[in-house]
Amino acid sequence: MNAILRAEGVSKVFSDGGPVSFGKAREVVRAVDDVSFEIMRGETLALVGESGCGKSTLGRLLLRLIDPTSGKLEYDGQDITALSRHGMHDVRRKAQMVFQDPYGSLSPRRSIAQIIAEPLDAFGLVKSSKERRDRVAELLTQVGLPPQFMDRYPRQFSGGQRQRIGIARAISVDPSFIVADEPVSALDVSVQAQIINLMQDLQEQKGFSFLFIAHDLAVVRHIADRVAVMYLGRIVEIGPKKSVYGARQHPYTQALLSAAPEPDPDKKSRRIILEGDVPSPTNMPSGCAFHTRCPLAKDICRTERPPLTEVAPGQRAACHFAKPNPILVG
Repeated sequence: MNAILRAEGVSKVFSDGGPVSFGKAREVVRAVDDVSFEIMRGETLALVGESGCGKSTLGRLLLRLIDPTSGKLEYDGQDITALSRHGMHDVRRKAQMVFQDPYGSLSPRRSIAQIIAEPLDAFGLVKSSKERRDRVAELLTQVGLPPQFMDRYPRQFSGGQRQRIGIARAISVDPSFIVADEPVSALDVSVQAQIINLMQDLQEQKGFSFLFIAHDLAVVRHIADRVAVMYLGRIVEIGPKKSVYGARQHPYTQALLSAAPEPDPDKKSRRIILEGDVPSPTNMPSGCAFHTRCPLAKDICRTERPPLTEVAPGQRAACHFAKPNPILVG
């Protein structure tokens, strides 16, 4: 299995862009900080972490919806880091996005047929009105909606139905990679399961890869092949789902997953409560970004940033004390 997407040392820094005044420098936010990983063909890589850690920014970087400040992005073996808008045209057909908000991501002034057909028109994939409507009808059927819905408008649908429409739009151009940015977080629990099952069924049928951004660890346990854990713009652990859930190595991963419901009622794990607040991304700690809250922190953590190194086959963690780890849980 080879990589469909590769990120090497990718960073994104935002500045307020204002002038320096009263001796105060511009405020700079390091939203994504030197991130490297691969997404393999046909797999689902889940990206988890607290709100504000940079997950959505990273997802948009991978699709070049925003440009990286530094680093390299490869899609299907092609360096897309500096491609022009014209050069990205073909790439965008292969890489699509399902957005978090099923209410805000669909234009209220456009019919469902217009919304789903927009990518088809943009890439010249349909030649007539009949072909367009036939393709929209086929896509609606694939996501579990009646074709006759195509002439209705978003306001006439529930959140779950709107997300199905968003998925139909994303798969309309037969992409090989989809970023799903918390696609079920705004939905009721019962509807979440339906949407997750739909996405898995479509992936099995069409073979595309997913970056699945989420904060619900129960959902991640169900859908992911591998899991990447993000903290303050950095990947602190990445590996197969079984390894990350069953033998997590980074203290932050351990604390994060200790709060997740345990599906096995006979299996017990203790909850790890982290002290202090997450530091501001405008004032990043030196060394390991997690050292201000870490129960294992030593002097080296305050001065040296730990690299993301292999701690088990296919599993990497950015911790000076990742193996063995005295607070390993689960």
